[in-house]
Amino acid sequence: MNILLTGGAGYIGSHTFISLIDAGHKPIVVDTFDNSSPQVLDRLHALTGQKPVFYQADVRNSDMIADILMRESCDAVIHFAGRKSVGEGQSDPVLYFDQNVGGTVQLLHAMNKSGCKKLIFSSSAVVYGNPEYLPIDEEHPLSTCNVYGDTKRTVEDMLRALSASDPEWSVVLLRYFNPVGAHKSGDIGEYPRGIPNNLMPYVTQVAVGQLEQLSVFGGDYDTPDGTGVRDFIHVCDLADGHVSAMKLLDDTGCTAMNLGTGKGYSVLDIIQTFETVNKVRIPYEITDRRPGDVAACYANPSYARTLTGWQARLELADMCRDAWNWQQKNPMGFD
Repeated sequence: MNILLTGGAGYIGSHTFISLIDAGHKPIVVDTFDNSSPQVLDRLHALTGQKPVFYQADVRNSDMIADILMRESCDAVIHFAGRKSVGEGQSDPVLYFDQNVGGTVQLLHAMNKSGCKKLIFSSSAVVYGNPEYLPIDEEHPLSTCNVYGDTKRTVEDMLRALSASDPEWSVVLLRYFNPVGAHKSGDIGEYPRGIPNNLMPYVTQVAVGQLEQLSVFGGDYDTPDGTGVRDFIHVCDLADGHVSAMKLLDDTGCTAMNLGTGKGYSVLDIIQTFETVNKVRIPYEITDRRPGDVAACYANPSYARTLTGWQARLELADMCRDAWNWQQKNPMGFD
């Protein structure tokens, strides 16, 4: 299949590019490089032996995206493009609704115009809000508690309504938990600009000496050690989950599916495992909670296994090792 990857030069998109190539598909990358680097394309070429088909375009440019979809005879779209910081969303909600919701609206116009009506959407466990029970399955009520989550839930609602209104559409909503790690080569990985909002790149930048110490946001949660608990999933497992989810595009309608490991690890668990696996010290201080964060969130991933046969293979030690390998080889990221 020919698959358009919006945001395909980003962290998850680039790893999914490799998984699609390995599975015999042809990915077509669209990106603006707002939160990625052109170097990713060269590294994907080196890793896969195939030069990426690439268009520098914004998903909000509906006419351009429609032209790409038709020119490349795309069979489906995997939609990664969007903003993903909880803190940034709280401080600039208009930006988040414009890019995450508005961008998806324009993408759907382009898909409808081109006749490509198969979509995998990069959603998030943030749509579950403050969990009513754990582990979280797909039947858990949706209830967001920050702007970023609001945008993901709004897009999910829109896609459910679209698929109900037009029986030609096939939509899969993939609710990620917490992607971490990097490709085993260390040639692609996560490198956010500025001080990271996500835990693992924050840890690796402290370990490599770019940041003095890690701020642990909240030490008084109702969890075993007082720090937040999350379901961390290796980005390569997550990428493979997208390939497995493509099986669901054979049927019409809208399906939501968790991608997680089913295990919850605290911030201190991550720090201790990272230190043990990589034999480095991570100085940290516990600071105030961040607005919008929840105490604990981890998945029941059994539905994905039932539907597609997919399940996470890599452990927390693999995530810590591969993240550190990437950071050591690329102390300044792609710069």
